[in-house]
Amino acid sequence: MDFDQIHTFLEIVRLKSFSKAAQTCYRTQPAISAQIRQLEHELKAELFERFGSRISLTTAGKVFAEYAERMMDLQRQAKNALNELETIPRGELVIAANEATCIYVLPSVFAEYKSLFPGIQLQVNRSYGSRVVESVMENVADFGLTQLPVGEKKVQVVEIYRDEIRCVVPAGHPLGSATSVTCDDVAPFSLLLPQTGVTRRRLNSWFERVEDEVQVSMELDSTETMKRFVIAGLGVSFLAASNCQEEVETGLLKSIPLAPEPMIRKLGLIYRKDKALSKAALGFIQVTLAHFGSNATLMAASRDGKKPVSPVPV
Repeated sequence: MDFDQIHTFLEIVRLKSFSKAAQTCYRTQPAISAQIRQLEHELKAELFERFGSRISLTTAGKVFAEYAERMMDLQRQAKNALNELETIPRGELVIAANEATCIYVLPSVFAEYKSLFPGIQLQVNRSYGSRVVESVMENVADFGLTQLPVGEKKVQVVEIYRDEIRCVVPAGHPLGSATSVTCDDVAPFSLLLPQTGVTRRRLNSWFERVEDEVQVSMELDSTETMKRFVIAGLGVSFLAASNCQEEVETGLLKSIPLAPEPMIRKLGLIYRKDKALSKAALGFIQVTLAHFGSNATLMAASRDGKKPVSPVPV
Protein backbone atom coordinates (compact mmCIF):
# COMPACT_ATOMS: atom_id res chain seq x y z
CA MET A 1 0.00 0.00 0.00
CA ASP A 2 1.31 3.45 -0.91
CA PHE A 3 0.01 7.01 -0.87
CA ASP A 4 -0.60 6.96 -4.63
CA GLN A 5 -3.01 4.04 -4.25
CA ILE A 6 -4.76 5.74 -1.35
CA HIS A 7 -5.10 8.97 -3.35
CA THR A 8 -6.60 7.06 -6.31
CA PHE A 9 -9.04 5.28 -4.00
CA LEU A 10 -10.23 8.55 -2.46
CA GLU A 11 -10.64 10.16 -5.89
CA ILE A 12 -12.91 7.29 -6.96
CA VAL A 13 -14.90 7.72 -3.73
CA ARG A 14 -15.16 11.48 -4.26
CA LEU A 15 -16.18 11.29 -7.95
CA LYS A 16 -18.11 8.01 -7.68
CA SER A 17 -16.52 6.98 -10.97
CA PHE A 18 -13.46 5.08 -12.12
CA SER A 19 -13.37 6.91 -15.43
CA LYS A 20 -13.57 10.38 -13.89
CA ALA A 21 -10.93 9.46 -11.31
CA ALA A 22 -8.68 8.28 -14.14
CA GLN A 23 -8.82 11.78 -15.62
CA THR A 24 -7.99 13.60 -12.34
CA CYS A 25 -5.19 11.12 -11.60
CA TYR A 26 -3.81 11.41 -15.17
CA ARG A 27 -4.01 7.65 -15.73
CA THR A 28 -5.98 5.28 -17.88
CA GLN A 29 -9.02 3.58 -16.42
CA PRO A 30 -7.37 0.11 -16.61
CA ALA A 31 -4.41 1.51 -14.68
CA ILE A 32 -6.47 2.77 -11.74
CA SER A 33 -8.57 -0.42 -11.81
CA ALA A 34 -5.34 -2.36 -11.42
CA GLN A 35 -4.34 -0.12 -8.47
CA ILE A 36 -7.63 -0.81 -6.72
CA ARG A 37 -7.36 -4.58 -7.33
CA GLN A 38 -3.84 -4.51 -5.82
CA LEU A 39 -5.13 -2.52 -2.84
CA GLU A 40 -8.04 -4.92 -2.31
CA HIS A 41 -5.66 -7.88 -2.55
CA GLU A 42 -3.40 -6.37 0.13
CA LEU A 43 -6.33 -5.49 2.41
CA LYS A 44 -8.01 -8.87 1.73
CA ALA A 45 -11.33 -7.10 1.25
CA GLU A 46 -13.45 -5.74 -1.59
CA LEU A 47 -13.76 -1.96 -1.41
CA PHE A 48 -16.34 -1.27 -4.11
CA GLU A 49 -19.58 -2.82 -5.27
CA ARG A 50 -20.28 -2.40 -8.97
CA PHE A 51 -23.77 -2.12 -10.42
CA GLY A 52 -23.26 -1.68 -14.14
CA SER A 53 -21.79 1.80 -14.57
CA ARG A 54 -22.56 2.73 -10.96
CA ILE A 55 -20.32 1.99 -7.96
CA SER A 56 -20.69 2.22 -4.21
CA LEU A 57 -18.52 1.45 -1.22
CA THR A 58 -18.76 -1.86 0.55
CA THR A 59 -18.84 -1.91 4.36
CA ALA A 60 -15.07 -2.57 4.28
CA GLY A 61 -14.65 0.29 1.80
CA LYS A 62 -16.47 2.71 4.12
CA VAL A 63 -14.24 1.73 7.04
CA PHE A 64 -11.09 2.01 4.95
CA ALA A 65 -12.18 5.41 3.55
CA GLU A 66 -12.10 6.93 7.05
CA TYR A 67 -8.56 5.72 7.63
CA ALA A 68 -7.48 6.71 4.13
CA GLU A 69 -8.59 10.30 4.78
CA ARG A 70 -6.58 10.33 8.01
CA MET A 71 -3.50 8.94 6.28
CA MET A 72 -3.63 11.58 3.55
CA ASP A 73 -4.17 14.29 6.15
CA LEU A 74 -1.14 13.06 8.12
CA GLN A 75 0.90 13.11 4.92
CA ARG A 76 -0.10 16.76 4.34
CA GLN A 77 0.75 17.64 7.95
CA ALA A 78 4.13 15.94 7.65
CA LYS A 79 4.95 17.84 4.46
CA ASN A 80 3.87 21.14 6.03
CA ALA A 81 5.95 20.46 9.15
CA LEU A 82 9.04 19.70 7.07
CA ASN A 83 8.49 22.79 4.94
CA GLU A 84 8.26 24.89 8.10
CA LEU A 85 11.73 23.70 9.13
CA GLU A 86 13.16 25.86 6.34
CA THR A 87 11.66 29.01 7.84
CA ILE A 88 11.18 28.13 11.53
CA PRO A 89 13.61 25.30 12.43
CA ARG A 90 12.49 23.01 15.23
CA GLY A 91 13.97 19.97 16.90
CA GLU A 92 17.00 19.19 19.06
CA LEU A 93 20.76 19.55 18.88
CA VAL A 94 22.97 17.50 21.19
CA ILE A 95 26.39 18.91 22.13
CA ALA A 96 29.11 16.83 23.80
CA ALA A 97 31.63 18.80 25.87
CA ASN A 98 33.62 18.60 29.08
CA GLU A 99 32.69 20.39 32.29
CA ALA A 100 34.90 23.45 31.81
CA THR A 101 33.63 24.03 28.27
CA CYS A 102 30.04 23.74 29.51
CA ILE A 103 30.70 26.40 32.14
CA TYR A 104 33.05 28.84 30.41
CA VAL A 105 32.38 28.54 26.67
CA LEU A 106 28.88 27.32 25.90
CA PRO A 107 26.55 29.62 27.89
CA SER A 108 27.14 32.75 25.79
CA VAL A 109 27.13 30.74 22.54
CA PHE A 110 23.85 29.09 23.54
CA ALA A 111 22.31 32.45 24.44
CA GLU A 112 23.10 33.83 20.99
CA TYR A 113 21.89 30.67 19.26
CA LYS A 114 18.59 30.50 21.17
CA SER A 115 17.79 34.09 20.23
CA LEU A 116 18.05 33.11 16.56
CA PHE A 117 16.62 29.58 16.78
CA PRO A 118 14.08 29.59 19.64
CA GLY A 119 12.44 26.40 18.38
CA ILE A 120 15.59 24.29 18.82
CA GLN A 121 16.15 22.47 22.10
CA LEU A 122 19.83 22.33 23.05
CA GLN A 123 21.05 19.38 25.09
CA VAL A 124 24.54 19.12 26.57
CA ASN A 125 26.14 15.74 27.26
CA ARG A 126 29.09 16.07 29.62
CA SER A 127 31.94 14.01 28.21
CA TYR A 128 35.70 13.86 28.64
CA GLY A 129 38.53 13.75 26.12
CA SER A 130 38.19 11.04 23.50
CA ARG A 131 34.61 10.33 24.59
CA VAL A 132 33.55 13.62 22.94
CA VAL A 133 34.85 12.35 19.60
CA GLU A 134 33.25 8.94 20.16
CA SER A 135 29.88 10.56 20.91
CA VAL A 136 30.02 12.41 17.60
CA MET A 137 31.14 9.34 15.63
CA GLU A 138 28.40 7.21 17.23
CA ASN A 139 25.78 9.88 16.42
CA VAL A 140 25.01 10.24 20.11
CA ALA A 141 25.87 13.94 19.72
CA ASP A 142 25.46 16.25 16.72
CA PHE A 143 28.49 18.35 17.71
CA GLY A 144 31.42 18.03 20.07
CA LEU A 145 33.66 20.66 21.64
CA THR A 146 37.09 19.33 22.50
CA GLN A 147 40.77 20.16 22.63
CA LEU A 148 42.70 19.88 19.41
CA PRO A 149 44.27 18.10 17.67
CA VAL A 150 41.69 15.40 16.93
CA GLY A 151 43.05 12.22 15.37
CA GLU A 152 39.76 10.95 13.91
CA LYS A 153 39.79 11.48 10.13
CA LYS A 154 36.04 11.26 9.65
CA VAL A 155 35.20 14.46 11.53
CA GLN A 156 35.16 18.04 10.34
CA VAL A 157 37.02 20.37 12.68
CA VAL A 158 36.26 24.03 13.38
CA GLU A 159 38.99 25.63 15.45
CA ILE A 160 37.01 28.18 17.46
CA TYR A 161 39.08 29.30 20.43
CA ARG A 162 42.58 29.52 21.85
CA ASP A 163 43.81 30.26 25.33
CA GLU A 164 46.80 29.41 27.50
CA ILE A 165 47.39 26.61 29.99
CA ARG A 166 49.00 28.17 33.05
CA CYS A 167 50.36 27.09 36.39
CA VAL A 168 47.78 27.96 39.07
CA VAL A 169 48.70 28.55 42.71
CA PRO A 170 46.87 30.02 45.73
CA ALA A 171 47.42 33.58 46.86
CA GLY A 172 50.64 33.90 48.88
CA HIS A 173 52.29 30.84 47.29
CA PRO A 174 56.10 31.05 46.74
CA LEU A 175 55.58 30.85 42.96
CA GLY A 176 52.89 33.54 42.96
CA SER A 177 55.26 36.40 42.15
CA ALA A 178 57.02 34.63 39.26
CA THR A 179 56.57 35.96 35.73
CA SER A 180 56.88 32.40 34.38
CA VAL A 181 57.74 28.95 35.68
CA THR A 182 59.72 26.00 34.32
CA CYS A 183 59.24 22.34 35.17
CA ASP A 184 62.20 22.64 37.57
CA ASP A 185 60.41 25.45 39.45
CA VAL A 186 57.21 23.43 39.87
CA ALA A 187 58.66 19.95 40.56
CA PRO A 188 59.22 20.49 44.33
CA PHE A 189 55.51 21.13 44.97
CA SER A 190 52.56 18.73 45.28
CA LEU A 191 50.68 18.61 41.99
CA LEU A 192 46.97 18.35 41.25
CA LEU A 193 46.76 17.08 37.67
CA PRO A 194 43.93 16.17 35.30
CA GLN A 195 43.39 12.42 35.12
CA THR A 196 43.42 12.14 31.33
CA GLY A 197 43.16 14.18 28.16
CA VAL A 198 45.25 16.38 25.88
CA THR A 199 46.35 18.75 28.66
CA ARG A 200 47.58 15.85 30.80
CA ARG A 201 49.59 14.41 27.93
CA ARG A 202 51.17 17.79 27.23
CA LEU A 203 52.00 18.28 30.91
CA ASN A 204 53.61 14.83 31.03
CA SER A 205 55.85 15.91 28.14
CA TRP A 206 56.59 19.24 29.84
CA PHE A 207 57.64 17.42 33.03
CA GLU A 208 59.58 14.71 31.21
CA ARG A 209 63.00 16.15 32.09
CA VAL A 210 62.18 16.06 35.83
CA GLU A 211 59.72 13.16 35.90
CA ASP A 212 61.59 11.41 38.71
CA GLU A 213 61.14 14.47 40.92
CA VAL A 214 57.47 15.14 40.18
CA GLN A 215 55.09 14.74 43.14
CA VAL A 216 51.56 14.03 41.88
CA SER A 217 49.32 14.43 44.92
CA MET A 218 45.95 13.95 43.19
CA GLU A 219 44.54 13.22 39.76
CA LEU A 220 41.17 14.93 39.26
CA ASP A 221 38.55 15.01 36.51
CA SER A 222 36.95 18.35 37.37
CA THR A 223 38.23 21.88 36.72
CA GLU A 224 36.10 23.26 39.53
CA THR A 225 37.44 20.68 41.97
CA MET A 226 41.03 21.50 41.01
CA LYS A 227 40.42 25.21 41.59
CA ARG A 228 38.85 24.65 45.02
CA PHE A 229 41.67 22.31 46.07
CA VAL A 230 44.33 24.79 44.94
CA ILE A 231 42.60 27.61 46.86
CA ALA A 232 42.57 25.33 49.91
CA GLY A 233 46.37 24.92 49.62
CA LEU A 234 46.36 21.25 48.63
CA GLY A 235 48.73 21.69 45.72
CA VAL A 236 49.68 23.38 42.44
CA SER A 237 47.62 22.80 39.32
CA PHE A 238 47.42 23.72 35.63
CA LEU A 239 44.33 25.29 34.09
CA ALA A 240 43.28 27.23 31.03
CA ALA A 241 43.52 30.94 31.80
CA SER A 242 39.86 31.49 30.86
CA ASN A 243 38.76 28.81 33.35
CA CYS A 244 40.19 30.59 36.37
CA GLN A 245 39.87 34.24 35.32
CA GLU A 246 37.32 35.12 38.00
CA GLU A 247 39.40 33.66 40.83
CA VAL A 248 42.53 35.43 39.54
CA GLU A 249 40.69 38.76 39.35
CA THR A 250 39.41 38.39 42.92
CA GLY A 251 42.90 37.44 44.22
CA LEU A 252 42.10 33.87 45.23
CA LEU A 253 44.47 32.41 42.66
CA LYS A 254 47.59 33.36 40.73
CA SER A 255 48.09 32.08 37.18
CA ILE A 256 51.63 31.94 35.83
CA PRO A 257 52.74 31.30 32.22
CA LEU A 258 54.81 28.19 31.55
CA ALA A 259 58.38 28.43 30.25
CA PRO A 260 60.36 28.19 28.07
CA GLU A 261 57.31 28.37 25.71
CA PRO A 262 53.70 29.15 26.54
CA MET A 263 51.35 26.15 26.39
CA ILE A 264 48.53 27.17 24.06
CA ARG A 265 45.25 25.27 24.18
CA LYS A 266 43.13 25.04 21.00
CA LEU A 267 39.43 24.28 21.31
CA GLY A 268 37.53 22.85 18.35
CA LEU A 269 33.95 22.26 17.29
CA ILE A 270 33.66 18.87 15.57
CA TYR A 271 30.98 17.03 13.62
CA ARG A 272 30.84 14.07 11.24
CA LYS A 273 31.89 14.81 7.66
CA ASP A 274 29.19 12.52 6.28
CA LYS A 275 26.38 13.92 8.42
CA ALA A 276 23.60 15.79 6.63
CA LEU A 277 23.37 19.16 8.35
CA SER A 278 19.97 20.74 8.94
CA LYS A 279 19.46 24.48 8.79
CA ALA A 280 19.53 24.47 12.60
CA ALA A 281 22.87 22.62 12.65
CA LEU A 282 24.39 24.95 10.05
CA GLY A 283 23.15 27.84 12.14
CA PHE A 284 24.94 26.49 15.21
CA ILE A 285 28.23 26.38 13.30
CA GLN A 286 27.80 29.94 12.04
CA VAL A 287 26.77 31.30 15.45
CA THR A 288 29.80 29.64 17.04
CA LEU A 289 32.14 31.06 14.39
CA ALA A 290 30.61 34.52 14.72
CA HIS A 291 30.82 34.41 18.51
CA PHE A 292 34.54 33.70 18.53
CA GLY A 293 35.32 36.09 15.70
CA SER A 294 37.39 35.90 12.56
CA ASN A 295 40.17 33.86 14.20
CA ALA A 296 37.98 30.77 14.08
CA THR A 297 39.19 28.45 11.34
CA LEU A 298 37.30 25.68 9.59
CA MET A 299 39.53 22.74 8.73
CA ALA A 300 39.06 19.41 7.06
CA ALA A 301 40.90 16.61 8.81
CA SER A 302 42.79 14.68 6.15
CA ARG A 303 45.53 12.11 6.13
CA ASP A 304 48.09 14.63 5.00
CA GLY A 305 47.29 17.17 7.70
CA LYS A 306 44.85 20.00 8.29
CA LYS A 307 43.84 22.29 5.47
CA PRO A 308 41.50 25.30 5.63
CA VAL A 309 38.18 25.14 3.81
CA SER A 310 35.44 27.71 3.36
CA PRO A 311 32.86 28.10 6.17
CA VAL A 312 29.53 26.49 5.41
CA PRO A 313 26.70 28.91 4.55
CA VAL A 314 23.44 29.05 6.48
